[in-house]
Amino acid sequence: MRALVSARLGADFAKLWTASAVSNIGDGVTMAAGPLLVASITDSPALIAGAVFVQQLPWLLFALLSGAYVDRLDRRRLVVAVNLVRAVALATLTVTIATDTVTVVIFYVVLFLLGTGETLADTAMGALLPSVVATDRLPSANARLHATFTIGNQFVAKPLGAGLFVIAAAAPFGLNALTFAVAAVLLARLRPAPAPAATTHASVVRSIAEGVRWLWRHRLLRTLALSMGVGNVAFCAAFAVFVLYCRQRLGVSDVGYGFLLTAFAVGGLAGTALATRLVRTVGRTMVLRVGLVIEMVTHLILATTTAVWVVVVVLVVFSAHGMVWGITVASLRQRLVPSHLLGRVGSAYAVLDLGGAAVGSLLGGLIAGTWGSTAPFWIAGVTMAVVALAAWRPLAQSPNRSETIEVS
Repeated sequence: MRALVSARLGADFAKLWTASAVSNIGDGVTMAAGPLLVASITDSPALIAGAVFVQQLPWLLFALLSGAYVDRLDRRRLVVAVNLVRAVALATLTVTIATDTVTVVIFYVVLFLLGTGETLADTAMGALLPSVVATDRLPSANARLHATFTIGNQFVAKPLGAGLFVIAAAAPFGLNALTFAVAAVLLARLRPAPAPAATTHASVVRSIAEGVRWLWRHRLLRTLALSMGVGNVAFCAAFAVFVLYCRQRLGVSDVGYGFLLTAFAVGGLAGTALATRLVRTVGRTMVLRVGLVIEMVTHLILATTTAVWVVVVVLVVFSAHGMVWGITVASLRQRLVPSHLLGRVGSAYAVLDLGGAAVGSLLGGLIAGTWGSTAPFWIAGVTMAVVALAAWRPLAQSPNRSETIEVS
């Protein structure tokens, strides 16, 4: 498989792809085990949702600053260094769990460090990709990276993480530490990329402002960023307490919760296979509009059903949409944004996208604690109906540089 990827997209992409595959397995294991760890320490919906908020909070605090430095520093070395720091943080957490000294505060501190590293590593990886593969191969490269995320992070890692937690609570976090270390070694073997062309003598504030202005003046990318910013508030408000929803409303076990999360993987894998074909067949505008409708319907169904099989079907469809949307938007942004602005524009986009996730995670715990585990889904459904109506016409806007995303 790696040889095939290398032949089509280059040896450097094969290294990047392998590093992504390894780290995604580790991330997915922690994503499944993390809520179970917090739920084993406390039964407070606010504290459980707070774990998600703490990891997403750095996107609100540091994303713009991270984007500025991604456009100033060697992006390859930056990702390697961040992965090593994250490996150490997770190894420390593993020791506290194994020695039964872990607390909610310790877990929150580690999650905050992981989230801070993520603002640098994810932004740098997105900016690095156009220097690794040719522009006309970006949709194919993004599709493969998203497929790797789906298979490793969701399909393999989620049940693995839940299963490892049942056997030994420290095991999933130790595994994630190892995967970050391996990914760092793989990325260190990439050929040095051309240095970002940003003017390093400009102040950091002016540098950040340049990226924010560029995004805000581009109507289509601005609409996408705002739509997903609000959409992630809605989504994370609902799914921050998904572990409680599964236990209390659906009545599934911890292992069942892990396997239920694989529904995301099934849909995501289908989405990666269909994304470029759908854009080519029905057009980018239709793909994005239908995606917003799917988000609205997903939340409303989850708010009303108690049948596990219905939840599975809904999650499969929702995840397929998520992958199609993600591949379409990532390829569009990488092609439209000038190379020297990729880090800053990407981080400005992420402030709305993942910053919205942080806000939603905090609100979800408060809402669920007050009105029950289905209340966030009702609110999310209504919110996405408003977003779909507001974004419907702007999503038909043509990109400034190219109307069509090349697909292959």
